[in-house]
Amino acid sequence: MSAQEIEPTSSLTGKINVPGDKSISHRVLMLAALANGKSEISGLSLGQDVQQTESIISALGAKIERKNGTLTITGGEIQQPNSVLDVGNSGTGIRLFTGLLSGIPIQTTINGDSSIQSRPMDRVISPLQKMGAEIKSKGNKGYAPLEITGKELTGIEYEMPIPSAQVKSAILFAGLSAQDTTTVIETHATRTHTEELMAKCGINIESKQGRIILRPSKPEPFKHYVEGDPSQAAFWAVGGLIVPHSHIEVENVYSGTARTGFIDVLHRMGADIQHNPETGTLVARSSPLHATKVESHEIPSMIDEIPILAVAAACAEGTTVFEGLGELKVKETNRLETIQSELSRMGVTIRVEEDSLIVSGGSITGGNVHSHGDHRIAMASAIAALVGETTTQINGWEAVSTSYPKFEEDLASLTGKSA
Repeated sequence: MSAQEIEPTSSLTGKINVPGDKSISHRVLMLAALANGKSEISGLSLGQDVQQTESIISALGAKIERKNGTLTITGGEIQQPNSVLDVGNSGTGIRLFTGLLSGIPIQTTINGDSSIQSRPMDRVISPLQKMGAEIKSKGNKGYAPLEITGKELTGIEYEMPIPSAQVKSAILFAGLSAQDTTTVIETHATRTHTEELMAKCGINIESKQGRIILRPSKPEPFKHYVEGDPSQAAFWAVGGLIVPHSHIEVENVYSGTARTGFIDVLHRMGADIQHNPETGTLVARSSPLHATKVESHEIPSMIDEIPILAVAAACAEGTTVFEGLGELKVKETNRLETIQSELSRMGVTIRVEEDSLIVSGGSITGGNVHSHGDHRIAMASAIAALVGETTTQINGWEAVSTSYPKFEEDLASLTGKSA
């Protein structure tokens, strides 16, 4: 286990590019593996999660060539893998692959690290079984590893009990090989990457008034450039707001549906932050922040940004309340508890009440914290440390490589210190 010391800094200045969007990277790789022909993808996330997905589609028969940062993927025929499919630490990977593989006539076992084995899969397994999928837990019931025997599936109409882009996407990937139309009904909008990318690939899919309607079809080969990940840009945005004398520009940030809710919240808090959807440039300047209330219906548009928004709240005047955070309990860690425990170690007054997080603004002292294997906790702690009173040690720093291997390098660039 590695540790990283982060010192307070006097300013953050400069321009950076964040990694390609992780959520989109997973999906374009899966669609390219299904498409009959050659697809070209550039700008992919280089994090470990996406590398695991790349390894899995290769194990399933996709041929991958890499040249000058562009992947050419020849897909179309999913084959029986020779070994267990390992998603590593990727919750997106295991949920989407479970859907994708349920309707393909092969037998697979899919697994991940200890964090993945502790994350409930029933929310995915249940709707897939309604479609006729045969999925068995090889360990604890409802948890990975999962044995999937591909079957002929029947389309269903499924109303989402909780907002989850991953569950929705698993059902849609299964629906590609089903015999009938699949309809997913959402009462709260979630990320629309899967629908948008499937439509780009020629799949018969439409969304209207909270209903996503998919007719069985096969993706066509495509070309796609993956824009920068807004969830990673959020770390630098908050850093630019809370560190004095700062001016940060993050270039080429994706601005699709249900991904920029964190910007709306920061605006409410008084942030000097702008995002140009046409160019993708996100600009943040040092700003005094004040508390706000984030309600349950807003959370799906910023679910991955809650750790860094909690840091912003810790630096704001007043008490900020985040409601409806139950989904955080089944992330890489119980992220709700982890945010509370690690920011408390840094001197923040913060508490959890059921599914709500209450953060009182004040000073951040710094201290000795732990990522708990969660990349977003590690990076949020690093940004908080920049305004700490003393040096902060972050244990389990290797978790950052899950999604942002160059985080330390980019931090050094913005602080003017060598990595």
